[in-house]
Amino acid sequence: MSHIAFFGAIEIGLIFALVAFGIFISFRILDFPDLTVDGSFPLGAAVSATMIVNDINPWIATLCAVAAGCAAGFITAWMNVRLKILNLLASILTMIALYSINLRIMGKPNVALLGEETLLTPVENLGLAYYLVSPMTFLVVVLVILALLSLFFRTEVGLAMRATGANPQMARAQGISTSFMIYLGMAISNGLVALGGALFAQSQGSADVTMGVGIIVVGLASVIGGEAIFSTRTMLLSLIACLLGALLYRLVIAAALNMDVMGIEAQDLNLITSVLVALAIVLPGAKSSLKSLLVKN
Repeated sequence: MSHIAFFGAIEIGLIFALVAFGIFISFRILDFPDLTVDGSFPLGAAVSATMIVNDINPWIATLCAVAAGCAAGFITAWMNVRLKILNLLASILTMIALYSINLRIMGKPNVALLGEETLLTPVENLGLAYYLVSPMTFLVVVLVILALLSLFFRTEVGLAMRATGANPQMARAQGISTSFMIYLGMAISNGLVALGGALFAQSQGSADVTMGVGIIVVGLASVIGGEAIFSTRTMLLSLIACLLGALLYRLVIAAALNMDVMGIEAQDLNLITSVLVALAIVLPGAKSSLKSLLVKN
């Protein structure tokens, strides 16, 4: 693998780390199966790209993209909490609706950002090698988000959110508003995913209405893969595992595509992802079974 391909994999892996953080909050913290992310990822890209091409500051455009993602997550939570729609079905309904909303926002299937000023423009002007600009910028963003999430989950609100996902009945008995925690958690989750979409669009130079297809599987591969390989004893370690899982996932994909292993080509990406997720789910159980067998013998 060339150094350009390596840093390209790191760049995408860091973006997917934001998606992994979001999915970690919904799936692991709230125990809320959420497919909204397949719509909120391109939503973040659509909002930021559309605003940037209309000469709006990229920082403001990115913040608006995050706000749009938070709104999408809030709507999913509202349908579940207030309308009593099954959480998985509520997220599917939001995801489907977002496809049309993203088309409305962009006015066409894709928006190009070539020649436009983005968050990466000031870093590009520092004179760094072009293949280092995005990874270095995204690394700073991801580390800041990781630190903020780690601090948040130590606060009273963060602990209440964790309690809501672990045991909602007990949380309610302790006076915690579980409905509010679901609203807040889903908003934060999809806001992070939308941030990943906004950064992805600015990095790749375009936003496309179909760019969210399969994002949920990528995020799950990062979360489950990270948890299978790295320690998750504390919340900070769990978040670090999500980050490392996302990076490892992209590096494995890049290695497979660049080494021509078993004739693997670009169109096999989703197949590879599915296999990796399946392995990540099965490996911890297989490890435990092997340990038990060795102890008996």
